[in-house]
Amino acid sequence: MPPAETPDILLIRQTRPDVAGRLAERFRLHRLEEAPDREAFLDAVGPRIRGLAVGAMCPIDARLFDRLPQLEIVASFGVGYDTIDAGEAHRRGIVVTHTPDVLSDEVADLALGLLLATLRQIPQADRYLRAGRWREGSFPLTTSLRERRVGILGLGRIGRAIAQRLEGFGVRIAYHGRTPQADVAYTYHDSLLGLAQAVDTLIVAAPGGPGTNGIVDAGVLAALGADGVVINIARGSVIDEAALIAALQAGTILGAGLDVFANEPQVPQALIDLDRTVLLPHVGSGSHHTRAAMGRLLTDNLFSWFDGKGPVTPVPETPWKGQR
Repeated sequence: MPPAETPDILLIRQTRPDVAGRLAERFRLHRLEEAPDREAFLDAVGPRIRGLAVGAMCPIDARLFDRLPQLEIVASFGVGYDTIDAGEAHRRGIVVTHTPDVLSDEVADLALGLLLATLRQIPQADRYLRAGRWREGSFPLTTSLRERRVGILGLGRIGRAIAQRLEGFGVRIAYHGRTPQADVAYTYHDSLLGLAQAVDTLIVAAPGGPGTNGIVDAGVLAALGADGVVINIARGSVIDEAALIAALQAGTILGAGLDVFANEPQVPQALIDLDRTVLLPHVGSGSHHTRAAMGRLLTDNLFSWFDGKGPVTPVPETPWKGQR
């Protein structure tokens, strides 16, 4: 049993056993998902909670903060944290951390795999063979990555990793973000529509949240043209899903490769029914190696904070200035 002065940590959802094990060794760990009555549980332990450990896509807002008056830090598992009200956390003096960098390479690798699978219809070809149709004739010819013009929406850590991989394929690369980046040679477009008009392949690597909600809309999709392909490994909310379905059904664009969706794990049947889509169940960082690294960084943030050293990877909305 931890001593009385040991900080109390609340685990919002079940997580990796190694993460829970590390937390339980150091802290007094409380598990919300195991509580038969969550409201009574929060009434009982909420006033003692000083840290939160949360998984990706866990809603954390003012209502929960109200139940945790001693809360100091929210440690999130994942690079995206758009379901956490970081602005409200900042107003209350609560630090929010995430797990960047350790998953950039894995997600970028998957983005390239998803791009190739979508262009060359690799899953469709696999299904064609398994159905015995090769004996009836060759699989139809597909489009190619050759001579494509690729635009990246969001040239952050993951966007840069994707661009670096694309360089090896000899394609032209452009990007759109809030501001141009002086240390890259890729062409910058100051609007997403301008980027879409200049490319035929759009890779979405922008963070979710109110500022990017639905920005890949019908106009952007139309600008990509009939050979257009959209790849999304960021957040489903960045794409207007209804507009994407309509564009695919009408042939406004050629295809889409999606690892994320607007209402996960619900995926629109219309997307499933389309033959020109490659759909994955949000597995961008889904390898043993990367998920273990993400778990270590989550726990390192909590360990460092309660050792008085500050957070390791705070989000920009809750910068660490060295005061406790």
